[in-house]
Amino acid sequence: MAIGFISGGLLLLCTVSCALWDPKSSLQQSSKKIPVIVECRDHHLFISIDLPPSGNEPRFEAVDGGGSYPVTEYYGAQCGYTYSVQPLLGCVVLRASYFSCHTENQNDEVFTFKFRVIIEEQRGKESFVNVSKTCSIPPFHPREVTCEENYMEVSVESGLPCPNLGAVKSDFSAAFSLAQQSAMESLQVMLQVEGQQPEVMSTEDVANQGYFIMLTPGRIVFRSSFGQPHASFRMVNGVAVEVIHATVFFRQGWTVVIVDLVAACSMDQGSFDGNRLHWRTPAVMTPLLIGPSDMMSENISIGIDGQVINEQVAKDRVYAVTVNQETIDISIPFAAEGGFRKSFLMDNVYNELYTVQLTYEQVFVDHSGVRTRQNVVRQMATPPIAHPPFSVNQTTPEERVLTVFLGNIPFDVELVSVTLNGQELSVLTAVQMGYLITRIPQENNTFAYILQVPFDSAVVKKLYIADGLFQYILEINWTLNIMPQGEAYYHLSSVMALFRDILPPVFDSMCADHGISFQRHHREYDYLWDFAIGRYTLNEQLASERGYIMNNNSNTLILDVPLSTIGYIYEEINLQNFYASFEVLTRNAKTKSIEQSSAQRCLFQTTELMVCSTEGVLTVVSDITQAVPSIDPARTTLLDTSCRPSEFDDPKSSVFFWA
Repeated sequence: MAIGFISGGLLLLCTVSCALWDPKSSLQQSSKKIPVIVECRDHHLFISIDLPPSGNEPRFEAVDGGGSYPVTEYYGAQCGYTYSVQPLLGCVVLRASYFSCHTENQNDEVFTFKFRVIIEEQRGKESFVNVSKTCSIPPFHPREVTCEENYMEVSVESGLPCPNLGAVKSDFSAAFSLAQQSAMESLQVMLQVEGQQPEVMSTEDVANQGYFIMLTPGRIVFRSSFGQPHASFRMVNGVAVEVIHATVFFRQGWTVVIVDLVAACSMDQGSFDGNRLHWRTPAVMTPLLIGPSDMMSENISIGIDGQVINEQVAKDRVYAVTVNQETIDISIPFAAEGGFRKSFLMDNVYNELYTVQLTYEQVFVDHSGVRTRQNVVRQMATPPIAHPPFSVNQTTPEERVLTVFLGNIPFDVELVSVTLNGQELSVLTAVQMGYLITRIPQENNTFAYILQVPFDSAVVKKLYIADGLFQYILEINWTLNIMPQGEAYYHLSSVMALFRDILPPVFDSMCADHGISFQRHHREYDYLWDFAIGRYTLNEQLASERGYIMNNNSNTLILDVPLSTIGYIYEEINLQNFYASFEVLTRNAKTKSIEQSSAQRCLFQTTELMVCSTEGVLTVVSDITQAVPSIDPARTTLLDTSCRPSEFDDPKSSVFFWA
């Protein structure tokens, strides 16, 4: 390894091992216009490029006067580059620290970046895009601590005043003593771990272990990836913090120059409470303290994607900063502006997640007025949140309609079809067939669908249970699409309703001149019933024996019951007319229990009649007009001469006996 001076000796760079590519490579510059976003952010350069159709991730190379340097995972963390693939956004992102390795630095005010982006197109062909950007930024704070996703970085002004040794920590005093003894004109580094003896190393040794030290025109920069052997972990107010502590020193004439470099970052991984994403950090990052309790928080700002936003914007987006005595809690509501929400399918279940790149900035000030600004970049994401649909049978059998409620449908999902007992129908077709499909809003920005299918629809399965009780069954396969991508997923519902749908059949009846006529049309479930006259089953044999006239064809059963046949009940008999009633009973075919009655009562004119009632009364009406010789009605009797007419008409044509 070599230590070289660049830009007139103002920049001392501890070079790190890397594969140096020839800038005059055989790659061809892409002929296609590839969209690249390049922006100067508060604490880094931001580059975003779309993923190519091939799906292969673009590769970045940092470029300077010496060549091009592949930004690998290891090299990126050491040199201040953060590379991430954002599949949900369909892009890759590179963030480059203003103190990254191959950045041209003009007085810590103007920074020029140059990159080559290599894109693997279809069939393995590679091309490249050149990216360059110059950023002019506001002055840095005296001490800047950056907590990136893959590294920690601290930079301090090289002209800061020396602290009073009586007020500094004991470990710094020990380092100061060791530095006085070990100081040489070349730069040396002590990596300190709490509770361990400081280890003095050359810049070459430090670089070989993955650390990075750089002198800029006015600052000293130290960078380390997370999880290095010399890092330590502490619990600060209940929050895990990773700390790296380096002391840089060298002898300059009679003077030993010592610079204490401490980076401390909250390692809180964030949490999701079902509504908001949370990230925590100590209210005061005590590992950054030089003296006991001599630093206080002066300002807190938050933002998104490397840009701090003002308080009103944060309020409008319902971002929250909760400060208490020990910790600071940053929370961002699910799906808030500034983040990215993605819906997708996992095992035929709708899922969504929300991710946001938090930018956190806190300024501390010590007792002497020297400010430290801590800059944090944290990618926060919810776990996949499943939204399985659920169905509820809302059928009211008396309405004779199967009603199904399908709930928990996200706002970006649309019902496109339903399969009803195996018959697939688009929503439009289903509605045209008379099925009602309604979309209704619900809580939490979700919707529900209500499907209504009549019992007598051809798609409904009907199963007879017993005693006129039917089971109506509908198997539903709902097809739902995530919009606008059109990803389909499915939900199965099975609904059933029990309803006593078959009433015992009733005959239509009418009065005729010489009897009563009964008629009914056959139905599908006639086998459930039989008919009876009194306690005798009505069939062809009974009809023949009693003189009923029965016509039973495939469509209709007609029963004509002449007067004077068995089964009539006669009432209110006199010489002019009488009432006759006949009843057909409907019975359960299995139990023979009576379920229904069809009865007809008709008024008939009286001619001749002989009736024995159930009360043991004989009623006789006789026409004597044809008797030869003529008879005096008043003198007629039955065989029992004591049975004389109860009534006879004036023309002396009929007599009425009641005995």
